[in-house]
Amino acid sequence: MTSTPARIKFQELISGSKFIPSLGVWDPYTARVAESMGIECVHLGGYQMGAALVTSEPLMTQTEVANITRYVTAAVKIPVVVDVGAGFGEPLHVMRMTREMEGTGAACLQIEDQIFPKRAHYHKGIEHTVSTEEFIAKIKAVVAARTDPSMAILARTDVMRTKGYKEGVECANLCLQAGADMIMCAPNTLKEAENTPKDIEGPVFYINSEGNRFGRPVFTAKEFQELGYRMASYPTALLCPITQEMKRVISNLVENGDTGLPQDKMIGWRDEIEEIIGLDELYKIESDTVESGDMSAPT
Repeated sequence: MTSTPARIKFQELISGSKFIPSLGVWDPYTARVAESMGIECVHLGGYQMGAALVTSEPLMTQTEVANITRYVTAAVKIPVVVDVGAGFGEPLHVMRMTREMEGTGAACLQIEDQIFPKRAHYHKGIEHTVSTEEFIAKIKAVVAARTDPSMAILARTDVMRTKGYKEGVECANLCLQAGADMIMCAPNTLKEAENTPKDIEGPVFYINSEGNRFGRPVFTAKEFQELGYRMASYPTALLCPITQEMKRVISNLVENGDTGLPQDKMIGWRDEIEEIIGLDELYKIESDTVESGDMSAPT
């Protein structure tokens, strides 16, 4: 398979020295808004995608993840990192998953060492990881199945939480040796978070969740740069405040009979939406064809 511009861009990002925030999104619109504001890479995390489908990440199917990814990669030009969980099975299933996801245009597949099927208790911090040998076999399965080597592999290990920091670092470095391009892990303390980029022998991707309930530290972009992290996801940065704003507007409507939204500003906000989704281009095509009385094809 021929490399895509987004995959080439992602490889450039992870081989550089600049920290990149990979903002958590869940559909084409949130991805397009992020891109329009200067975000260079977006992250389709399992938590966000599951929430968007009103379910839990462990209950999502491979088909659902692939379909969401196709819509998002069609909407933006920037790289899309997609969470494929535990790969939807054993090495043979992981190979099938890789071929399916490669066709979606994803720039990077994030695969983790959780058991499959994954349990909903994962969201409570109760994690069940497979052996390092089992996980390495899955990493090698992705490497063997992909036809485009520029589609990156982000190996997520939760061993730091289940077995300890030392074991987590060992697992991460073995993943890199097996062909992973980058490591995602979840240090338990500030000290571990500071040491992780020094001890892992490759680019490190951090989970920067302001909504985490496990005491994991949250950093600024400047701090990430100084610590040596290459990327970070922000799984709740959009999802939580957007939900609260929706509830505020709905509450106004239910309790007061109106939304409480300023109409003068709403008109401008709607114009912004039309610009983001590209309506002006569609208007032009129709103006040149069906709305002009001339049914010739657009030039």
